[in-house]
Amino acid sequence: MKRSATTLMLAGSLLATGQALAGDLLQWQDNSLSYLNGIDFTIDPPKQQTLTFEHASGWSFGDLFFFVDGIKFNTEATNGAGDGHTFYGEFSPRLSLGKISGTDLSFGPIKDVLLAATYEFGEDDTESYLIGPAIDLAIPGFDYVQINTYLRTTDGKRDGDNVWQITPVWSYTVPLGNSDLVIDGFMDWVVDNDDSYHANLHFNPQIKYDVAKAFGIGKKVYLGVEYDYWSDKYGIADDSFLGDEILGGTDQSAISLLVKAHF
Repeated sequence: MKRSATTLMLAGSLLATGQALAGDLLQWQDNSLSYLNGIDFTIDPPKQQTLTFEHASGWSFGDLFFFVDGIKFNTEATNGAGDGHTFYGEFSPRLSLGKISGTDLSFGPIKDVLLAATYEFGEDDTESYLIGPAIDLAIPGFDYVQINTYLRTTDGKRDGDNVWQITPVWSYTVPLGNSDLVIDGFMDWVVDNDDSYHANLHFNPQIKYDVAKAFGIGKKVYLGVEYDYWSDKYGIADDSFLGDEILGGTDQSAISLLVKAHF
């Protein structure tokens, strides 16, 4: 599975190169930096500070989302690697079948049909490869709604094959005073098990207010909170032998204060 996903992603890159010869390649992009300070994390130390870079862009052949977290554990706490910090990131390209074919694939609430892939990477031999079909939806009031379906392969110490994951992604903007309140986020739902990776649900919404727009000094500097619920975190069953060894179990319900600036 690892080689298959990598081959398809490489094929997508080659296709993108060919598309670049035909016209404008990059259609839009957005970048941001976020600072989060949170409590009540599990498995990892309970208090953390995170600096996150995010990139999102639309292309003539599809779209791309990329992020990387730099995480600092508060106090003298350490993780499984024995240090006080870690990192994690995801690289998620999607190929739009509508854009590539030049055909309008919309019907009902469906705007487009895509092929989605994700590469997850982090410290201490953490890698996963995901690939599968996706749809974009047009739902009244929402800025965007995606539903990505993946066949997931986990590499490294917790090697696992062929578990299915469903990942909805959404954003909803509410006008509030002179500015906007944005509610956005994602959910990763691993729906089945293999021998070493348990089904789990990771729900991660943000609620944030554009303070720059509110004070008339620009747009897209947000203050808010992020909530992070993760049942059987990292695919470790709460009632498993390993889960029993982890103080507090493997279910997480954490909250972080958030500052996020777009550029």
